Amino acid sequence: MDNVNLLLDGLGAAASPENLMYAAIGVILGTFVGVLPGIGPAMAVALLLPVTFGLGPTQSFIMFAGIYYGGMYGGSTTSILLNTPGESASVMTALEGNKMAKKGRAAQALATAAIGSFIAGTIGTLLVAFCAPWLADIGVEIGAPSYFAIIVLAMVLVTSVLGDSKLRGFISLFLGLTIGLVGMDLNTGQPRLSFDQPLLADRLDIVVVAVGIFALGEALWVAAHLRRKPLEVIPVGQPWMGKEDWKRSWGPWFRGTALGFPFGAVPAGGAETPTFLSYVLERRLRKGEEFGEGAIEGVAGPEAANNASAAGTFVPLLAMGIPVTATSAVMLAALQGQGIQPGPQLMSEHADLVWTLLASLLIGNALLLVLNLPLAPLWAKLLVIPRPYLYAGILFFASLGAYSANLQPFDVFLLLVFGLLGLTMRRFGLPVLPLILGVILGPLGEKSFREALIISGGEASGLFNETLAIVLYVVAVLAIVTPLVLGALRRRTPTDVEVRA
Repeated sequence: MDNVNLLLDGLGAAASPENLMYAAIGVILGTFVGVLPGIGPAMAVALLLPVTFGLGPTQSFIMFAGIYYGGMYGGSTTSILLNTPGESASVMTALEGNKMAKKGRAAQALATAAIGSFIAGTIGTLLVAFCAPWLADIGVEIGAPSYFAIIVLAMVLVTSVLGDSKLRGFISLFLGLTIGLVGMDLNTGQPRLSFDQPLLADRLDIVVVAVGIFALGEALWVAAHLRRKPLEVIPVGQPWMGKEDWKRSWGPWFRGTALGFPFGAVPAGGAETPTFLSYVLERRLRKGEEFGEGAIEGVAGPEAANNASAAGTFVPLLAMGIPVTATSAVMLAALQGQGIQPGPQLMSEHADLVWTLLASLLIGNALLLVLNLPLAPLWAKLLVIPRPYLYAGILFFASLGAYSANLQPFDVFLLLVFGLLGLTMRRFGLPVLPLILGVILGPLGEKSFREALIISGGEASGLFNETLAIVLYVVAVLAIVTPLVLGALRRRTPTDVEVRA
């Protein structure tokens, strides 16, 4: 009951006319950026993060919530209209959503995605309000060895499930860990990887890294493959769902929510797995031939799972300070920019701001539905902007965001360096998320690692002196070894043709 009262207090703080205006601006800006081709919610949040810097904590959070949900909705729009997923979790939405659009049902696909996102986001945020404090109490009892093991497991799980090659995933992770080492060693005071550059004495700003890898890297990649004709836009019409569409959508919305939230709440759960499971589940329940040709269940379920998982990521983010997606990694940077360090003590030390943030998520989610359903045709028209103008604007705002982080021209140079790195990663198929997680979690893992060794007097056994740590290490090893063993067994098992021969 206390949590309900605290959430109501947060709603009261966030629901003033001024704050609602900031929420509406955030939703519109987030959707505007997220709806652009190839830009997912992580890039939208990274691009617009500097917009919130000059505001107070409450106004910053509520605008940030609007940007967050607006960017997520914009990513689903490009998946449906252009078959261009803004992130890996939107791939399943594109499978059926784009087929619906080609059949003249783009309006219904956009509507079920928006309503499903609202339902899943609302339920997920309410669950966070009740789960995060409980996990925070458990987190207080977790020692440095177990915390380090959690970080290791998070990095291993996220890295091992992304992309076709685990090797490429771990290469990306180690690149991120290396970038995270740049700056002064807090224990010895010695500079690391600073190349005698005083401006590299501090750790690299995660905003510069994220904007460079996502926004500038994507812009350079598109410029390298620029086509002369603009993208073809499918007419959207008015977002309207018939009685049969509602009947077929409500079940997938709730099933997708039930699948997505646990995967987001568990560190390194991610949204890719629940969206895939939701698609498979709905396909089996439907038992029809429409899947693959534009089934509305194939949009409603995965979109709900995606948004429920995104809401669930606030549990490890707030309770343990662990970002498990690229979007939550940028959100961690936003919280740190407001002087807030997520972790077990967050709920007690900054309770008012935490509940305001959760209330802001509810308000931003509701405004997303109210504002964007009637504006869907407008967002589609933005896609006719010629790509040179489109990405020139992205480069401008990316440079502005990097400069505004520390008001240093050197950060713009760093932005270019990370943009070229992002281009190179896309060229060689390296996933971006492990790098971002490496940059964020690397320093946190180093701190826990050193604390565990200090407690044990420098003995390596100090990393394994807690039961939870041992269990987590075993799970991490199994996550790496099991797919390799299963793959080897499949290669050794003779096929039916070989057996008959």
